[in-house]
Parts: sequence; structure tokens; C-alpha cells
Amino acid sequence: MTNKRPVKVSALPAQAAQAPIVSSAHLVSPRSAEMSEFEFGLIVAGNAFERWVAHCMSAAGLKDLMPLDVLVLHHVTHRARDKRLADICFIMNVEDTHLINYSLKKLQNLAVVASHKNGKEVTYAATDLGRQYVERYRAIRESCLINALNADDALNRDIGELARLLRLLSGIYDQAARSAASL
Repeated sequence: MTNKRPVKVSALPAQAAQAPIVSSAHLVSPRSAEMSEFEFGLIVAGNAFERWVAHCMSAAGLKDLMPLDVLVLHHVTHRARDKRLADICFIMNVEDTHLINYSLKKLQNLAVVASHKNGKEVTYAATDLGRQYVERYRAIRESCLINALNADDALNRDIGELARLLRLLSGIYDQAARSAASL
């Protein structure tokens, strides 16, 4: 058995100790390596969030839903107001109305969302059954996610700031997408 001395972090080259954690090193910009780190974090967090949403709704009793289906159900339930397809797409920032329409049809077939026609306008709302599933989801979310987070005031402020930054960056990504589409 050899006697190994622990390596001090300060003994490592500064570059190795601070190398960005990214998924695509070829995209790292010398002007903002942090953006590549953010994008990798967004990929990982986005996938974890989608997995969580689907598993939580499955635990609430609605199985085999895609994450978008669950998010559409939550949005249709939001504030107990009927929603138009265009409004759902706008709020969720989904460009392809077919994706939301497919989710709405799927949720209607499960009797958790109902459509109402008023003239030419069609609106969607959660049914009583849909609201029951959403309430079960909320209880499971509180138990599994919120309790595990164990947030104090400082962490809640950080989460609020992160939410603000995500909204800001989503606008920048939208503008960049419009710019790229015009090239």
C-alpha cells in the first residue's frame, strides 16, 4: 500500500479547476463560456423537470401522459378560466399549435379537459375529474418536491431571481431564433 498525499485544489492549474461544465465544447465562446454552462444546465434541468412532471402525474393517477400533456392540463386548470388554443400556445411559448392541440385531444379523451364552443371560438377548461388529478398532483408535489427542497427565505429569493433570469434569457433566445430564421 502506497502512502498518497491528498492533492490540494490550489495545486491544480487554474484553468483545470475552473473549466466550464458543458455538453458541446465546440460551442464554448471565449466571450461567454458561462452561456454554454447555462445551456448544459438547462438541458439537464429541462430533462429532469420533464421526467418529474410525468412521474408526478402518474403517481397522481394519470399514467402515460407526456410532459407537455401534463403542463397543458395545469395551464387549462390555471385560475379556473376557459382558455383558447392560441392563448395556451402563447403563454406556454409553443409555436406549433398542433402539439398543444394533440395534447388537448388526448386530455379530452381522458375526460380531464372539456371544450366549449361559443360561436366560432373554442375554449378549453379542466373538468371536475381533471381538477381532482391536479389536486393530487399538487399534494404529491408538496410532499416529494417542496419538502425535499427545504427552502428558506434566502433560497426562495435565489429561486425567484433564477426565474427572472430564465424569463429574460427566453426573450433573448426568441430574438436570436428570429434573427437566425432570417439568415
